[in-house]
Amino acid sequence: MGFIEILLVAVGLSMDAFAVAVCKGISFKSINAKNTLTVATYFGVFQGIMPIIGYYLGSVFANGISRYSHIISFILLVFIGGKMIYEALKDEFSCSSDSIKIGEMVLLAIATSLDAMAVGVSIGLHKEESLNIFVSAIIIALVTFSFSAIAVIIGKKFGERLQRKAELLGGSILIIIGIKILVEQFIQTY
Repeated sequence: MGFIEILLVAVGLSMDAFAVAVCKGISFKSINAKNTLTVATYFGVFQGIMPIIGYYLGSVFANGISRYSHIISFILLVFIGGKMIYEALKDEFSCSSDSIKIGEMVLLAIATSLDAMAVGVSIGLHKEESLNIFVSAIIIALVTFSFSAIAVIIGKKFGERLQRKAELLGGSILIIIGIKILVEQFIQTY
C-alpha cells in the first residue's frame, strides 16, 4: 500500500474512534485541551499500535484474533454503553464530568482499534508494495488522533444542548456501534 491508500485506510479505521470520542465529548462538563488531547491520544496510540502487532503476529495468529475481534468489540462497546445508560438513569445522575477513567479509555481504545490489527497483517502480506509498517502506523495514529480531537469538541457542542439525554444518546451510540460491528462481520461471513 502506498501513502494515499494508507491515508484512506487510516480515515476508515478512525471512524469508530471518532464516534466514541463524540460520546466522550458529550460527557465532559467543559472542553479543555487536557481532556481533548488525552482522549485523542488514547485512540491515536492504540490505532497506531494495533497494525504493528498484527504485522508481527503474522497472518496465522492474527486470523484467529480477527475471527473474534468483532465479538470482543461488541462486548466491550455494549458493556460501556450500557454502563453509560445505567448511570444516566440513576437518580444521582451527574450528566457530565471532566474525569477520564483510564480503564474505560483503554477498553474503548481497544474496542475501536481491533480492526487495525488486520490492516497490519495485510501490510505484512504485501511488504514489497507497502510503506514501512512504522510509517503506516504513524499515519494511522495521527489521523485517528486528529479525528478524535475534533470529535470531542463536536460531542461537547452537541452535548451542551441535550444535557442528561446526551449520556443516554452516547451510551446508545456505543451499543449501536457494537451491534453494527457484529452484524457487518455476520454479513461478511455468511
